[in-house]
Amino acid sequence: MKLNTSKTSFRLTTMGMLAALSVVLVMLVRFPLFPAAPFLMYDMADIPVLIGGMLLGPVEGLGILLVVSVIQAFLLSPDGWVGLVMHFCASGALVLLSSLIYRAKPRAFNMVAGLLAGSVAMTAIMVPLNLLLTVHVYGQPMEVVTAMIWPVIVPFNLIKSLINSAATFVISMPIGYYFRRTAHSM
Repeated sequence: MKLNTSKTSFRLTTMGMLAALSVVLVMLVRFPLFPAAPFLMYDMADIPVLIGGMLLGPVEGLGILLVVSVIQAFLLSPDGWVGLVMHFCASGALVLLSSLIYRAKPRAFNMVAGLLAGSVAMTAIMVPLNLLLTVHVYGQPMEVVTAMIWPVIVPFNLIKSLINSAATFVISMPIGYYFRRTAHSM
């Protein structure tokens, strides 16, 4: 098996650039969506990760997400390993599902369907993660976390994932065209 180093280098460079862009976005764009829960911060970090999953594949998207999650958890956030686990699982569901559906048949309809399915999966996975980690690691009473599930946690994650999904859809079309042209010329 002969390895095409120029294509491999192009893919690794693309992954590195998308990871770096994701870290920059999380540093520059962070604000609360719900005044009642200012600790839940919206950020755009998933957009480059989603683009990576769409262009390169689900494994590569998860690789980018892992790098970003580690950097974010230990350098940019006080949440440490708990934030790492929650971010990787939630955004991982979004990236994995959306890129698998899109790459099965790369069409705009499949991208939209994948992004919607991924948004629902991300939202759904945050319910048990919050019940498990917020209660047992952060020591919040179960009643407090349970009371926040429907009015705060579910809407926050759904809104965040849908905003990032919409941005990904709009941005990835022209980037995808350039990417495919460049990758095929190697």
